[in-house]
Amino acid sequence: MLKQIAPGATLGILGSGQLGRMFAIEARRLGYGVHVFSPDQNTPTGAVADREWSAAYDDFDALDEFARSVDVVTLEFENISTEALNRIEKKTPVRPGSKVLEVAQNRLREKSAMQSFGLPTAPFAAIDSLETLKSKLNEFGGKGILKTASWGYDGKGQQMVTSDDDLASVWESYADAETILEGFVDFTRELSILGIRDANGNFDCFDPIVNVHANHILDVSLAGPGLFESKTIQAARDIVRTVMESLDAVGVLCVELFQTSTGDLLINEIAPRPHNSAHLTIDAHYCCQFAQQVRAICNLPLGSTKLRQPAAMANLLGDLWPATGEPNWSKVLAVPEIKLHLYGKKEAKPGRKMGHLTALAESVDTAETFVRNARQSLLL
Repeated sequence: MLKQIAPGATLGILGSGQLGRMFAIEARRLGYGVHVFSPDQNTPTGAVADREWSAAYDDFDALDEFARSVDVVTLEFENISTEALNRIEKKTPVRPGSKVLEVAQNRLREKSAMQSFGLPTAPFAAIDSLETLKSKLNEFGGKGILKTASWGYDGKGQQMVTSDDDLASVWESYADAETILEGFVDFTRELSILGIRDANGNFDCFDPIVNVHANHILDVSLAGPGLFESKTIQAARDIVRTVMESLDAVGVLCVELFQTSTGDLLINEIAPRPHNSAHLTIDAHYCCQFAQQVRAICNLPLGSTKLRQPAAMANLLGDLWPATGEPNWSKVLAVPEIKLHLYGKKEAKPGRKMGHLTALAESVDTAETFVRNARQSLLL
């Protein structure tokens, strides 16, 4: 059994956005110090951390010093080189480690790994030429999604293509990048499931969450009884457990899934960190995803994943911000069922995640109505 990293130690986090901020808040509740490392200054995480390290992820001298200042390191996002993680791992544990990151940050490696674990994915193929694109698109029924293999998120670096498109023009935008074509999945809904695992192999997970997207960005997430059949819940649990155990992932890991009209689940992608869709766990569950991340990387007992009350979460994007200043927060704070979470970002931009709302209610439908109406009130 690996020993615990007890409260009073210092936790390090790579990445300084809202996920790091919420992790740091939970770490501080438990009495830990927090150091954050990223290229930026005056960040959402830095505002609540004990120390903000501002240096490039390939500044190995700075990484060495950062690693010596903390007792364990975790991740806020995937866009960090495995070389950086390997450097840190020479001095302090990194959870999850470079093996997990290497799989998660490249869609071809990710899909291939999932299939090697015996898990279901959409059909996919590496695309290295216009001729291969045409051939594989026909093989996939004339419809698919063309994506860069690396560094894409929230719909960036991807587009729907069909055999009727001007594929030569489409390919011009992708020819210089490693590219994957995924077969189109006729799914009925998208869901996510978040697993938790410590370095001793103890595992648990939250029940799956329903996700609704708008313009390729998560819009609303729903959690509560009656959303899934028991066999779907068990299938999702088995998938995330297989992923985490196969990768020896420590911390929290989200698997995004498609559910088809026949009820089958297909893996869309994984994220080896807390996830936007599980932000509602802060208010709706006994132990939220960020507290679970702290517990898992420190080998503390994992918290309860039990749901307190049906919930809905709605993202707040920069599009809601008026040109003259802040939205009228009084409109949502006056609603007792609504919880407001803002990320401390200095500048609102269209599509930028600035915060979220969570609504709790006696049913999922009522919670969704509350949260959608509350967000809409900011535009009135």
